[in-house]
Amino acid sequence: MVDVPRSNDDAAPGEDTVGRAATVWFVLTAVAAVVALALQIPISAADTDGAFDTPAARVANLFTLFTVLTTLVVAASCLQCALRPGLVSTFWRTLRVDAVLGIVIVAVVYHTLLAGLDDPQGTEVVVNLLWHTAVPIATVLGWLAFGPRGRVDVRVVAWSALYPLAWLAFTLARGAVIGWYPYPFVDVAELGYAQVALNCLGITALFLSLATALMAVDRILPGAAPRALTRSGA
Repeated sequence: MVDVPRSNDDAAPGEDTVGRAATVWFVLTAVAAVVALALQIPISAADTDGAFDTPAARVANLFTLFTVLTTLVVAASCLQCALRPGLVSTFWRTLRVDAVLGIVIVAVVYHTLLAGLDDPQGTEVVVNLLWHTAVPIATVLGWLAFGPRGRVDVRVVAWSALYPLAWLAFTLARGAVIGWYPYPFVDVAELGYAQVALNCLGITALFLSLATALMAVDRILPGAAPRALTRSGA
């Protein structure tokens, strides 16, 4: 017999309620991510203390920061989970892993290494809270509660490492050209290439370790596979 996806009529009792709660959670998380960016843009445009001379250059530089890029990945992943949960290609599954792990690294690195170097004022306090605390917590809780489950395997773990590696390669190449690095742990001018290379290896190892742990947790957490993946028949 040919396997077919379950229809909406096959939903278990309470499944629709869970689905609606998941949709709301994912949408609100995406909105928080977009609001953080919307608030940050005018702040960055007006900041004349940095390395970039024009408002346009300062805003453009935002989109090279791991925090901002990862928060946009979170927004894209959450909107996909809310609006098109049936998309199960390797790309979307990898994006989900990158969103969860990337934002965890954003929060951990900021609160352990960078918070002491920061002194947000006014609206910056709200933006900082969104970037480094609210969005990370919402993303992790959303994954733990709503998944979706059954989408993390070895291939997805391997592909997920491409995002941080590509960002590190771009950041180091760009920094060598313009003489500016976004974070102290990749600042070749201060640390030298040997130490930065060790830092990059450590970041990559951390990401892969977390991705492997995510795969293990995904397999033991309760919850069925996504509806589009659940089959019946023999």
